[in-house]
Amino acid sequence: MPLRLDSRQADFDTAFAALLASKRETSVEVGDTVAAIIADVRARGDEAVAELTNKFDKAGVTPETLAFSETEIDAAVARVSPEVMAALETAHQRIKAHHEKQKPQDHIYQDALGVTLGTRWTAIEAVGIYVPGGLASYPSSVLMNAVPAKVAGVDRIAMVVPTPNGQYAAAILAAARIAGVTEIYRIGGAQAVAALAYGTQSIPRVDKVIGPGNAYVAAAKRQVFGQVGIDMIAGPSEVLVIADGSANPAWVAADLIAQAEHGMGAQSILVTTEKGLADAVVAEVDRQLALLPKQEIAREGWEEFGAVITVASLDEAVPLANRIASEHIELALDDPQQLLPRIRNAGAIFLGHHTPEAIGDYVGGSNHVLPTARSARFASGLGVLDFVKRTSILGCDPTSLAALSQAAITLAEVEALDGHGRSISIRLNR
Repeated sequence: MPLRLDSRQADFDTAFAALLASKRETSVEVGDTVAAIIADVRARGDEAVAELTNKFDKAGVTPETLAFSETEIDAAVARVSPEVMAALETAHQRIKAHHEKQKPQDHIYQDALGVTLGTRWTAIEAVGIYVPGGLASYPSSVLMNAVPAKVAGVDRIAMVVPTPNGQYAAAILAAARIAGVTEIYRIGGAQAVAALAYGTQSIPRVDKVIGPGNAYVAAAKRQVFGQVGIDMIAGPSEVLVIADGSANPAWVAADLIAQAEHGMGAQSILVTTEKGLADAVVAEVDRQLALLPKQEIAREGWEEFGAVITVASLDEAVPLANRIASEHIELALDDPQQLLPRIRNAGAIFLGHHTPEAIGDYVGGSNHVLPTARSARFASGLGVLDFVKRTSILGCDPTSLAALSQAAITLAEVEALDGHGRSISIRLNR
């Protein structure tokens, strides 16, 4: 059974703190192994990548066949059904339209002294996307990672996808084609991250590596950070549903199950003002789980990590939500706007009874790459701003330099940086 809490219980604060502190992912110490893999790729390039890929994935690749050819991509796209292609196109159009509205604008102006100030935005030149592969098929993740990069103006988008035993999902390649991915490599694991970060004979290095992966991929992203940028280290997925008496218990249960079926520590939490709703949702989850073709993963996640919290009022739900800082928050309320302005910490917020989190996973338009493990307290979901850089612009003429010089020279003297001060004063000599 999921954890049951009530804010009116005497030990609630202690129990809630324990819920927040609970660990939902298995800690695997792979740092040394990953460091050796990265060093090998840096030393031997394509040869090491192919050798490691065949060792771990039995993919049957050679240094000459690391990349998918255009013919292979064409053939994969041709195998995708018209219905799936249409769904991918719909998702792509909506994700692109939403992210187009995120593009920042250059802003350059002159202040009262005549100093030119401003900001210029430029896109990262090359991005690498890691996509889980094999028989798993997550074409939506391809779109969510590639589309904002493309909208931002990234020139080169390289995708890596593992192909264990040579198998891959055709829909992955189709999504990459639709999204404008420029090259696709049949590699995965730490060796793929290393190849993207440092480059090999056939894989040019990129400037940023994004996308989820297993413990080895996460460790590799940590180790190459600084050589390249990374998006985030993704933890188990999570949803928080805030509901009152207006919520449909069957709908709420379905949304909790949808999150739990991610497995690997995924967490579903319900916070509600109604004990009757809480009881009905728990019963509905049990009923609906029995209908799932693959219920084991979702059932295990719900029973091990799920939680149902009863509160006295919606006002009590808000601070709890901000402490949980969930990846996804659903406001299953007739009037979600009453809480929306007060929720500070969330990766994404879904408004009202007719906005299940899953619609955001696919075709809503917002990005589904979101901060997890309470990092929504300080981090944001993936977007166009993750693929652009902000450059400051500053320009003085003789008059504005003279007006600013004395304060600058004084500060240089305070910091004992005489050369700084001289680089200013020398320009004031007539």
